[in-house]
Formats: sequence, C-alpha cells, structure tokens
Amino acid sequence: MAKFQYVAVDAAGNEQRGTLEAANRGAAIAAVRANGLMPKALGEIKEEEGDAAAQAKPGARPGAKKPAGGKGLKKEIKLELPKFLKGGVKAKDRTTFTRQLATLVNAGLPLMRCIEVLKKQNQIPSMAECLDGVSENIQGGGTFSEALTQFPKIFDNLYVNMVKAGEAGGVLEVVLQRLAEFEEKAQKIKNKVKGAMIYPAVVLVAAIGITAFLLVAVIPKFKQVFQDILGGEKLPAITEFVMGFSAFVQHNGIQIALGVGALVVLYKVVDKTPQGNFMLDAIRLKIPVTGTLVKRTAISQVTRTLGTLLSSGVPILQALTIVRDTSSNRIIAKALQSVHDSVKEGESMTDPLAASGVFPPMVVSMVQVGEETGALPEMLTRIANNYDDEVDNAVAGLTAAIEPALIIFLAVIVGTIVIAMFLPMIKIISNVSGAGSAM
Repeated sequence: MAKFQYVAVDAAGNEQRGTLEAANRGAAIAAVRANGLMPKALGEIKEEEGDAAAQAKPGARPGAKKPAGGKGLKKEIKLELPKFLKGGVKAKDRTTFTRQLATLVNAGLPLMRCIEVLKKQNQIPSMAECLDGVSENIQGGGTFSEALTQFPKIFDNLYVNMVKAGEAGGVLEVVLQRLAEFEEKAQKIKNKVKGAMIYPAVVLVAAIGITAFLLVAVIPKFKQVFQDILGGEKLPAITEFVMGFSAFVQHNGIQIALGVGALVVLYKVVDKTPQGNFMLDAIRLKIPVTGTLVKRTAISQVTRTLGTLLSSGVPILQALTIVRDTSSNRIIAKALQSVHDSVKEGESMTDPLAASGVFPPMVVSMVQVGEETGALPEMLTRIANNYDDEVDNAVAGLTAAIEPALIIFLAVIVGTIVIAMFLPMIKIISNVSGAGSAM
C-alpha cells in the first residue's frame, strides 16, 4: 500500500488536506471522492531510501538515537499539480473548446475519444498540454471534473463544479451546452464593453498627445516671437496662462510623468489589499456615469452564473460560494456571503439581498417569486437576460454620449491654445498697421 497526500474541496467549498493509504493513484482518488470531497491535488508520499540504508550499516544498534544535526527520515511530497501553469488560455479559446466538446459529446462520442479529436485539431500549445494532462488523469482512474481541477488557470471552480454536476446527473452533454452558452454570452458582454471604450480611449490619447506637443514644441516658439516683437508689452491674460502652463510642463515634465506613474502604482497597490479593493469597488458602483453600467454588468454576471449552476444540479450553498468567489466586485461578494449565511440557516434569499442595497427591488422581487414557485434557476436566467439588454442599451448610450463629449473636450483645449496665440498676433498686426499709417 502506498501513502498519498491530497488537497480537496468539500461541498461548502472549503479546502481540506489529509493523507491516506491506497493501492494506487486511482484507488486514492476514489477514496477521497467516497468521503464527499473533490480532489484538487494528489501526490504520493515517497521516503528517501538513503536513510534506511544508513540504518542498516554494520555496527548500527537497533533503536540507537541519531546524532544531533544528523539527517532524519525525510518525506518528499509531490503534489501532481498541472504541468501547465506557465500561462493561461484565452477565454475565447476555452469557449471554443467547450462548444466543440459539447457538440462531440452530444453526437454520442465517448469522452476520451472527444478529447483525442480536440487534441488533434488544437493549434494552441498550452491547450494541447492541458488536454494531455486531462487525458492522463482520466486514464488513471479520475473523472473528467477531477482532471479539470489540475488546471485551475484554465478551468475555474464554476466550470469544474458544473461539469461535476453534469457527471453526477448523467447529463454532461447538457451541462457542456449550457457552459458554452454561458461563456459565449459573458464574452459577448465583455467584448461590447471593451469595444465601447476603444474610441474614447483613442480620442483621449490623441488629445493628450496633441496638447503635449503644442505645449512643449509650439508655444515656446511663439513666446520668443512675442518677446522680440512686443518687447515688454503685457500679453492677454489667457496667453499668459497658456505660456505659464507650457513653461511648467517643460521644466517639470519628468516630475509630472513620475507623479502619474506613482498614482497608477498606488492605485494598483491599494486595489490589491482587501480593504482598498473593497473601498474602490464601492466607489466604482457609485461613479455617476459608469457606476450604473458596472452594477448592471455585475448583477447580470451573478444571476446568470447562479442560475446556470442551479439548473445544472449544483447544490445552492455550493453554488452561492462559487458565485461569491467568482464575483468581480467585493460589495456584491459580501452581499452573496450574507445570502449564503441566510440560506444555510434555512431562511430566504430575499431579505439579505434587499438589505445589501446593491440589488434593485425588481431583482429581489423576482428572486422571491422564484423561491416561492420553485423556479429559481429560470427566474435568475430571466433577470440575467433582462440586465444583458440593459447593459447593451447602457453601452450604446454611453458611447453615443462620450464621443461628442470627447470631441468637444479636444476642441476646447486646442481652441484655447489657438486663441491664446492668436490674440497677441492681432496686437502685432495693429502695431504694424499703425506704424505704416504714421509713415
């Protein structure tokens, strides 16, 4: 019998570690599963043979103590975590894999053959390595969901638990189909939001670049011209302001760049801490224009994820834990934790949802109806579809509002600089005309 050390997750999503004895790796995986746990990592405990050999040397007395500082019996624990941890796979590629796998399984092909087919046509090295590992784990006696846990950078808890529920209910092809649809819709929303931000970002970068060029390269030349022609005459206030700002940028350019860099780094550092991330997430939800979009996107993600998990047969407490952990906003994650605690005590989801202040009354009411009628998964999917439409409308409206606003912003900046430089030119022309008349 060999000894194995395992890392596993229970039904509530809590991580557990332990050791067991089994004839082989497949038997060890089966023993962990028999305890109601889902293995994440499993490795054989190997003892170094050198120390045993040293104890068998001539003259060694049985039971003799080893000298202080000597080598005792060592155990090397190898957790056979994925060979692939060097890089991730794009969400688009994983969605394509899920859709293809769902199609093949739905066509009646055995799972191992489906994986072999996808391995042959796969063009992504990291995904090919992942599929090799999945195939090896299944051949070693593990299930598909257990094999996926070995690649956490590709298949998250949501994916693994849905596959596990599909295996348990004998409806893997249905779950894979739902997973593919879920990921396609999530990718669609993400692409729409990103696409809406491309044009404003380009215009903003162009505005900053043009302004910097004018301040650093153009305005100093005008300043020299004005000094040569007008001498000590006082310039218009707007011209003085623009020239002063230009001089400030010229003399403090490095400090400005360092200051901007420091603010970015500070933002990243604060966002990495639990308290800072919680505070920033609260701010993101309350920003006047984008806050509504962020909230609608988060609610759509939460409701669709929870509805997909429940409709796939995942227990509600485990589903709430997964949704909480995959939520992109800590405020919403905190609300989901309250819902989890309430359901664990046998109470309704409605009260903690309403108390959080994050979920609108319509969402709370629809969840309440879903609980009362026993159609919670369907109701959550309806909420997600409704909020997907609202996100589409919000993105379209935001894009339509941002484009002219940025154009006006750019026009105001460039126009101010042009007017500031043009006003002294009028004075110069007037002086030249007056001098010509006097002659």
